[in-house]
Amino acid sequence: MNQPGKKLQRNLTNRHIQLIAIGGAIGTGLFMGSGKTISLAGPSILLVYAIIGFVLFFVMRAMGELLLSNLQYKSFVDFVTDLLGPTAGFFMGWTYWFCWIVTGSADLIAISGYIEYLFPGAVDPWVPAFICILIFLCLNLLTVKLFGEAEFWFSIIKILAIVALVIIGAVFIIYKFKTPVGIVASLSNIWSDGGFFPTGFAGFVAGFQIAVFAFVGVELVGTTAAETKDPEKTLPKAINAIPVRVIFFYVLALAVIMSVMPWRMINPNASPFIVLFNFAGIAAAFSITYFVVLTSAASSANSGIFSTSRMLYGLALSQKAPTIFKKLSKVSVPAYGLLFSCLCLLPAVILLYFGNENIMLAFTLVSTASTILFVFIWSMILISYIVYRSKRKELHKKSKFKVPGGLFSVYGALTFFVLLIIALWFKDDTRQALIFTPVWFIILAVGHFLIPSKVRKQWLNDGFDLNENDSFK
Repeated sequence: MNQPGKKLQRNLTNRHIQLIAIGGAIGTGLFMGSGKTISLAGPSILLVYAIIGFVLFFVMRAMGELLLSNLQYKSFVDFVTDLLGPTAGFFMGWTYWFCWIVTGSADLIAISGYIEYLFPGAVDPWVPAFICILIFLCLNLLTVKLFGEAEFWFSIIKILAIVALVIIGAVFIIYKFKTPVGIVASLSNIWSDGGFFPTGFAGFVAGFQIAVFAFVGVELVGTTAAETKDPEKTLPKAINAIPVRVIFFYVLALAVIMSVMPWRMINPNASPFIVLFNFAGIAAAFSITYFVVLTSAASSANSGIFSTSRMLYGLALSQKAPTIFKKLSKVSVPAYGLLFSCLCLLPAVILLYFGNENIMLAFTLVSTASTILFVFIWSMILISYIVYRSKRKELHKKSKFKVPGGLFSVYGALTFFVLLIIALWFKDDTRQALIFTPVWFIILAVGHFLIPSKVRKQWLNDGFDLNENDSFK
C-alpha cells in the first residue's frame, strides 16, 4: 500500500481549516446541553463560557506558536515529543487517540438516539451507528480533501442554525415579543430574576463542570498541520478568530435565549433552541433542531476518525505504535489507521444492539472521563510551551505568532485547569469519572513497560528526527 517517499499531502485549504476550527469550537452541547448549564448557573453561564473560551484561546495560541516554530511538526504530539521527551509523546498521542475513540463512540450513540427521536421505530438503534462508521470510513479513505469538504458543510449547518436563532431572538427583543406564557422579550430578563449570579458561587462553579465539555475538539485544527496549505497564514487566522466565535456562538446565542425566556423557565432537559423556534411559529422547530444536532454529532464523529488516524500515523513514524499504521494509501491517507480506529468504534454498535442500561451508564462514565483527559491534552500543550520558551529562545524571538501575555497567560491557563479538576471533585458524577480516569494512565504505563527496551532506547537516541520524519516538504 505504501510506496517509498509517499507523504501526507497539503490538500486542506484555508476554507476547510476555518470551518474545521469553527466546527471544533461549536460542540453538540451548545444545542442540547445549554438548557442544563443555564439551570445550574443562571445568567452567569455567559461569563462561564467567556472565561473558558478566553483560556482556550491561550492554549490555541501556544499550540499555534509551537507548530509554526517548526513546520516539520505534524501535530501537537510531535512538539510534545520533541520538547518533553518520547515518553510524554507516547502518553499524549495515545491519550488523544483514546479521547476521540470514546467521544466518537458517544457521538454514534447520540446519532442513533436523535434518529430515533426523528423517526421513531424506523430502524434498530445499532443500524444508524454502523452506517455512519461505514460512511465516515469511506469519506476519509478517499482523500483528505473530502474530509475537509464534509466538515465544511457540517459546520455551515451549525452556523446557520445559530445565526437564525440570534436573528429571531433579536427581532423578538426589538419588537417586545410576548411569549405564549406572557413574558415580554427584553434584555432585562437576563438579570431581573435574582441578578447575574442567582445560584451563587456553587452554581457558577457547577456551570464550568459541564460547559467545558462543549469545547472538546477546539484543538482539532492542531492535527491538520501536515495537510494544511500555507499553514503560516491559515493556522493563525483560524486561531485568532476563536474569541469572536466564542462570543457569537456561545455568549450571544445564550444571551438571546435568556432575553426571550427568563433563565428559570428554561427546561434543563430540553433544547432552548426548540422552544425559541417554536415561539417564532416554525412548525418544524423540533425536527430542524434535531437535524442540526444530528449533523453536529456526525461532524464530531467524523473529526474523531480523522484525528485518531493521524495520531496513529505520527505515533508509528516514531515507533510508538505498530509500523503498519505509518503506511499510506495511493491517495496519501493512513488507511490502516483509519480502519483500526473504525474497528475500535464498533463497541458502540454492540452497546446499541444489546441496549443494556447498565452498560450505557458505564459508557457515560467513560465518556466523561475522556473529556477530563482533554484537559490533560490542553495542559500538555501549555507545559510544552513553557519548555519551548526555555530551550528554544531564539525560535521564540523569531516567532511572528507569539502568545499574548507570554508565560503569564500560559501559567494562568494552567492554574485554571488545576482549579477545574478540583471543582470536578465536588460533583458526584464528575467525581466518579475523576476517580476512574487514572485507570487509562495505568493501562498506558503497562503498555509502555511492555515495549521492548531496545525500542525505548532508540526513542532516546533518535529524539525527534526531523530528517527522517519530514512529511511536509
